[in-house]
Amino acid sequence: MNIFPAIDLYDKKAVRLYKGDYNQMTVYSERPWEIAIDFEKKGAKFIHVVDLEGAKTGETPNLEVVKKIASSTKLFLEIGGGIRDMKTVETYLTNGADRVILGTSAVNDEAFLRQAVEKYGEKIAVGADVKDGYIAIKGWVEKSEYSLEDFLDKMQKIGVKAVICTDISKDGAMKGTNLELYKELSEKYSLQIVASGGVSSIDDVKALKKIGVWGAIIGKAYYTGAIDLKEAIEVSK
Repeated sequence: MNIFPAIDLYDKKAVRLYKGDYNQMTVYSERPWEIAIDFEKKGAKFIHVVDLEGAKTGETPNLEVVKKIASSTKLFLEIGGGIRDMKTVETYLTNGADRVILGTSAVNDEAFLRQAVEKYGEKIAVGADVKDGYIAIKGWVEKSEYSLEDFLDKMQKIGVKAVICTDISKDGAMKGTNLELYKELSEKYSLQIVASGGVSSIDDVKALKKIGVWGAIIGKAYYTGAIDLKEAIEVSK
C-alpha cells in the first residue's frame, strides 16, 4: 500500500480543516515545503496536496508553494482543489505536479473529464468525496445527484485509473477510518482506491493494508503526532 502524507494549502500556509469546515481551520506551518522535505526524510515517496482556496475559487492561488514543494523534493506529487479546465491541468503538470485530482469538475463537466483523461491518462485522478452516501462538491458544501457507486461505475467506464475516496464524516475527526467502505470499493472496482479521511492510528494503516486498498492519505494524524509517518510507511510495505 502506498502512503500519501498530506498538505492542505490556504493562504500559502499548511493548514487542516475539521470535517471540511473552513471556519474550523488550524495553521501548522507558514513554510509548507519544509513539511514536504520532512516527509521525504521519513521515507515518503508520495505527497497529497490540496489547494483549499482553489477548491472554492477554481483558481491556483498557491501555485508558487506547489512549485516549491516539487522543486524541493523528489516526491510523487498529486494536487487537487478547484481544477476545472485544461489550462489549470496543464499549469500544474508543467510546474512539478505528477498527477492532478479532479473533484467538482469530474462530477459537473463530463466533457472536460473525458478530454483530460484522453490527453493525460494516468496523470488524471478523481476525488470522490462522500457525504451520506452521495458525492459532495464545491469544497464539500454541496451534495451532487450521484451516489458513490453510480459515480465510481461511471469513472471506471470513462477510463479513470485512480480515485481518492474521502469519507467526509471521518475527515479530521481522529476517530478511525471507514474500513467497511474501502474494503467494499477495493473488491468491487479495478480502480486504484486511495483511502482518505479518518486515518488516525497505525492500526488504521495496518487494517487498510490488510483489506487491499491501493493507497492511504495521512493528514491530521501526522500533524498531531498520532501517527509516526516513518512507522506508517514501514507497516504499509
